[in-house]
Amino acid sequence: MSLEFISVENIEEIAGKYGYWAVFLGILLENLGIPLPGETITIAGGFLAGSGKLNYWLVLGSAIAGAFLGGNCGYFIGKYGGWPLLLGLGRIFRISEEKLLEIKHQFGENAGKTVFIGRFIALLRIFASPLAGIVQMPFLKFTAYNLAGAALWGAVMVSLAFFAGHIVPLEKLVAWVAQFAIVALLLLMAWIFVPLWYESRQASKQLNQQD
Repeated sequence: MSLEFISVENIEEIAGKYGYWAVFLGILLENLGIPLPGETITIAGGFLAGSGKLNYWLVLGSAIAGAFLGGNCGYFIGKYGGWPLLLGLGRIFRISEEKLLEIKHQFGENAGKTVFIGRFIALLRIFASPLAGIVQMPFLKFTAYNLAGAALWGAVMVSLAFFAGHIVPLEKLVAWVAQFAIVALLLLMAWIFVPLWYESRQASKQLNQQD
């Protein structure tokens, strides 16, 4: 999720000017739901490290720290205020509380994996941590998955930009990562909602047969 009117060139300029703080705050605020291009800033930081303008390890540390702290803040937001908000959104989009409880239960069974893998998936990077708080995932367990996910995500994004930046323009690199995140999101949604749709359809068939 990002502000589309901020060009990749401007993001690269911001990363170059504010360096590690830009990477740290960018991904932290994006994890809190603020529409900032945190992932793109991280990629730009790795790209600049590849050209010698920033230090690779400091960019990596800033990305991991921002992602980890942002995730922890999101967890507490979900734990102490997320469920009422989710119910409100459900009423707006006409999703019953029963269906939300079913989704909540399904997420709870896979919360650790979702927090870990969600780092690489568009939107889920923002919502996985609050959802973990909503389902009351144990904080120490969440912290372990959150840290592992943040570390892997940071290592992949920064290293990819650091090495690929020598042969691929930053704009194309950002576009590839964004496309991957969207495809991953679509696959995840299919994995969650297709079984729910199928179960609902089967239940309707059984009711019709009984009638």
